[in-house]
Parts: sequence; C-alpha cells; structure tokens
Amino acid sequence: MVPFCSHLAVHLKHPVHAVHQGPSVLDAWSARAAALVVGLAVLFCGRFTAKAGEASPLLRSWFAAQTNLQTWSADLTQTRSLKALAQPLTARGHVWFAAPNRFRWELTSPSSTIAVREPEQMLVIYPQLKRAERYSLRQEASGPWKDTLALLEAGFPRSQTELESQFRLLSETVNSSGLCELTLQPKAPAARRLMPQIKIAFATNDLRLRATELQFADGSTLRNDFSNDQLNPPLDDALFAPKLDSDVTIVDPLRPAQGEPLKK
Repeated sequence: MVPFCSHLAVHLKHPVHAVHQGPSVLDAWSARAAALVVGLAVLFCGRFTAKAGEASPLLRSWFAAQTNLQTWSADLTQTRSLKALAQPLTARGHVWFAAPNRFRWELTSPSSTIAVREPEQMLVIYPQLKRAERYSLRQEASGPWKDTLALLEAGFPRSQTELESQFRLLSETVNSSGLCELTLQPKAPAARRLMPQIKIAFATNDLRLRATELQFADGSTLRNDFSNDQLNPPLDDALFAPKLDSDVTIVDPLRPAQGEPLKK
C-alpha cells in the first residue's frame, strides 16, 4: 500500500509533522486516514446539518439511491499532499464495504498496507513489517480518537435524517464533469480539530461515489479517486476478518504499553 499520508494518531500524541519521522510514519498516516475515509466519508458517508426541506433534489435522489446499497467495492488511486513535499505522493489499491459498517481498505502499490474495520476494533496491518496496529471502537474509548472514530459509524446514508447528527453541509457544487461535490464539517469539536473538512464527490448521472478527500488541521490532504466500482457484489466474510500469522506483533498506539505479540 502506498505510504498513506495521514498521521492521525501521531497528531493525537505527537504534534510533530510526520514527514520528519520517516517513511514508516507516513505509511501509518495513510492507513489510518484511509480507513477513516472509508468509514466516515467513504462510501457516501457523511452526516450534515440541514433542515428536511433544504436538501436539493439532487441530494434527495442521492439519499434515495443508498437504500438499496448492501455492499460496494472499487479500485482506488490515493493522492496525499503535504506542505513539506514538493510533489504529491500517489498510491493504488482496492476498497470493499459491507453495510452497515464493515470495510477493508488495501493499498497494494508501491507498498502493502491493510486497514480492516471489525466489530470492536480497527486493525491497520503492515504485512512486510510483521506488524499490526489496533484501535479500539468500544464504548470505553475516549478523547479525540473516540470522537473521530465515531464518524466510522456513519456508513452509507439511508436518509437525510440519519445523517444530521455528525456533519454540517458547508457547500454543494456541481462541476462541468458532472460531479457533485459536498463539503462537510464534523460537528464534534475534537474531530473537527483533527479534520476541519471532508469532501465527497458523486456522479450526477448514476449517483455513484467517485472521490473523497480529507483535509487535516496541518493543511495536508488525502484524496481518494474511485474507479471500476461494483454495486452489491458478493463479498466473502473473510475479507473483514483477517487471519494474522503468529509472528505478527500487535501494538496499541494510543495506549502506554505497546508491543503485544499475537497469541493464537
């Protein structure tokens, strides 16, 4: 997977810019952010504050289109931009989603990283490093991380009402290419401090997701462009329950004690 470009957990504990901490931190940044994109904005996710009568006809159609969505998969091209880099970095991979909130985000080129959302945790796996990071999704999780991970529950919006609790709609625009772009702002202050804005782009002709973009507080961005998408493909449950080898080390980056070897 491409070294992702979002040091989300690094921001929570160490405000130093990830670029100064080496490629491995950049990889971690991308994996965590990519996983969040899938859960909180990926796949048309988003909750915004707008009165029932204010949604445009296009948005109402978009909401209606989500009611039949059960699974989704697509190829992706990820572009990360940081002020410290002269040129954006790109990566390619694939993403799978199953309602209401399971996903697998896998970058395959130039290096491998996998992010999987399980019922009570999110795993970010680095196969070449024999390492996995674990992020709790349980109720006891607290602080900015909890507020940010709460966005993972957004999933695909089934209705406008379902989306009103976590996002504000800042703008809705349609460009000459036939893409509608929504700019959203997280309502939770802690989440907003990490990610001031989220953008979601979908096609006006078929209402399919085409791109997502996260804007981070340091000015860096992570954009994902989707292609060759499939609506409601059959997905193997094993995709969302990865089996880790016995020599893989699991760490909890947000806890003081790290380095817990995987036990069979």
